[in-house]
Amino acid sequence: MNTKALRQKILDLAIHGKLVPQDPNDEPASVLLERIKAEKERLIKEGKIKRTKRSKAACDKPHYENEAPFEVPSSWKWCKLGEVCIFLSRGKSPKYLDEDRQYPVFAQKCNLKEGGISLAQARFLDPMTINKWDEVYKLRTGDVLVNSTGTGTVGRTRLFNESCLGDYPFVVPDSHVSVVRTANEIVSEYIYAYMSSNVVQEYLEDNLAGSTNQKELYIGILDSLQIPLPPYVEQKRIVSEIEKWYKASEAIENGKSDLEKIIRQTKNKILELAIHGKLVPQDPTDEPASELLKRINPKAEITCDNPHYRKLPKGWAVIKVGNVAKYTNGRAFKPEEWESIGLPIIRIQNLNDADAPYNRSSVIHEQKYLIKDGDLLFAWAASIGTYIWSGENAWLNQHIFKVEPYPFIDKAFLFYAFQAMISEFYKNSHGSGMVHITKKQFEEITLLLPPLSEQIRIVECLEQTFSILDSINCNL
Repeated sequence: MNTKALRQKILDLAIHGKLVPQDPNDEPASVLLERIKAEKERLIKEGKIKRTKRSKAACDKPHYENEAPFEVPSSWKWCKLGEVCIFLSRGKSPKYLDEDRQYPVFAQKCNLKEGGISLAQARFLDPMTINKWDEVYKLRTGDVLVNSTGTGTVGRTRLFNESCLGDYPFVVPDSHVSVVRTANEIVSEYIYAYMSSNVVQEYLEDNLAGSTNQKELYIGILDSLQIPLPPYVEQKRIVSEIEKWYKASEAIENGKSDLEKIIRQTKNKILELAIHGKLVPQDPTDEPASELLKRINPKAEITCDNPHYRKLPKGWAVIKVGNVAKYTNGRAFKPEEWESIGLPIIRIQNLNDADAPYNRSSVIHEQKYLIKDGDLLFAWAASIGTYIWSGENAWLNQHIFKVEPYPFIDKAFLFYAFQAMISEFYKNSHGSGMVHITKKQFEEITLLLPPLSEQIRIVECLEQTFSILDSINCNL
């Protein structure tokens, strides 16, 4: 189940008035808006909030009866976001003094990508500048915070809660974060839900200004954002229902994550059983692996009675990885050799990410670097792993071995065996920024090798079992 899509569906139903039933006894939103307007005027006269050009204009305009983006219940009312806010503004550019960690500044990175908020990476105000920050800029529980600068983060919306302050007395927003603070009779959680919906996120995306690398969400765009406003008590019912569904969604997500983890662990356990001769039964009529290996390389070091492998199944042999296949490292393509035409160049990022772009080369290189569909590959640097290439003919880049098993060694078995041995390869690797294993170290690692017939039986069993597990995983 796609829980992200489920949450968006819940929000979509909520903002269309279809998540909870309407109650004819609820005070209409139109009355609520008039009362908020009057309250804002009173606060302005008392000097508690400031009138802005935007709020003055908003108060004088109609409520979009003829411009509504979509139909809502009759008790609802379309209005502008600025009409229901007592404070709508970007933060200010602070003067920092990170050595004095008393007064944190809320930046865009405090609106966490994965959800929620945190001051863990906040910077800190110079205490000498505190008097330049009006009380209104101190964030309050219920403030909706919107990232307003930069591709990739602009539009990200989170709900502030003072519980994140810990021992800090307050936190203020920097100039890249917009604060949406609603009137008392507006449920801020409802506004947050609406602004988190795809409807609003797409609207914000379509109305950004600035260059590609520095997109800006101007405060006027937020001020004029149209809001489908329910009656106050219905806002509460909607928020309560959203929370109920989100908890259910979270439970599904946690269950999904747990099951995915179990599937990964199950696969690893099955692989471990496979390479130790415990997945399929042995057949005494199978030609022993030692006899196969003698035909491949009579001089190869072959062990059938190793003290480290006293429980080695009958017919199996212990052999070094270097003696079961030919390993060809890829070509060191230089950036100036990259083209937009020709055969793709397989780099490690292409093996780990199906969407990673390919560099190409139209030049005919040595055939040993040519990769074809079904070839076995082993990445020995950066991200150690084994792969079966699936795709068009391609050129192999450095840091990847083309693995060509010798006769009587099943390619698929070797693929799964290497998968099961990844931890062993990492154990023999070097480096921190870019881990790697040398060809010599790689080839010295031992492999438990079954007879060819058993190799094939192991592969068949693995593929049948993994197919079932993958099907379960795809349907989560």
